[in-house]
Amino acid sequence: MKLSVAIADEHASANAFVVFRGIDTSVKKAHALGYDGVELALKDPTEIDRSHLKKLLQENGMAVSAVSTGQVWAARSLCFTEEDEGKRDEVRKAFHSFIDIASDFGQLVNIGRTRGGINGRDPKLCGRLFVDMAQELSDYAAPRGVRLILEPVNRYEIDFVNNLDECAEQVKLVGRSNFSMMPDVFHMNIEDAHIGEALFRNRDIISYIHFADTNRHAPGDGHMDWDEIFGALQAIGYKGWTTVEILPYPDPDTAAKRAVDFLKGVYGRYYGDC
Repeated sequence: MKLSVAIADEHASANAFVVFRGIDTSVKKAHALGYDGVELALKDPTEIDRSHLKKLLQENGMAVSAVSTGQVWAARSLCFTEEDEGKRDEVRKAFHSFIDIASDFGQLVNIGRTRGGINGRDPKLCGRLFVDMAQELSDYAAPRGVRLILEPVNRYEIDFVNNLDECAEQVKLVGRSNFSMMPDVFHMNIEDAHIGEALFRNRDIISYIHFADTNRHAPGDGHMDWDEIFGALQAIGYKGWTTVEILPYPDPDTAAKRAVDFLKGVYGRYYGDC
């Protein structure tokens, strides 16, 4: 498996859920700490210069694990279950740009809270709105070699697709070969009765994973059962990216170092040297 850390542009919204800010500094710090790559949390394509990013990654022996889109919801209030056609068109344009970026960097685009919720509306309507947008964007992404990955998020943050089995149902409804699932073990700790069993049960559609401990701090700083998680990942033969998306506590540098040190130790027990 490969290990990455979530980063954003230095001008990203204050609520951007990342460890490091400032693309250049973040890539260099992540490399120095021993990460294999970075996850780009973007709200707008202008936040990166693609040619500069390519050079920066090459110079540091790094890769982009995925493009994350949470800020599209948090900063721009855009989502897949939006009913207004004008806003739906904004969603399309935003994701087209992210898919274009991912075609050069990572080939994965995350869909977390940007899927939107139900919020007292007709669940069938919201489900239809989501599936229509997901299918349309998957069809745009397919010829560009990009996969869309749907992230279950806990009930306290959104009221639509909270656990892995619900996510699997949506993946089935979308019905595109380049549309799959990305578990986040922090959310799974709240929503899935048995993390290891849920991972194993949905093994065929898992394409990417977020790591955090039960308190959203660095892995190892809470009471998550990491042996259960890694035992399941080993059992299903998962070899994709595992990305640290945590609160930068007590500070970004310390959090990122604790995470990489702990995870590399666990990787070593299950996968040998990293």
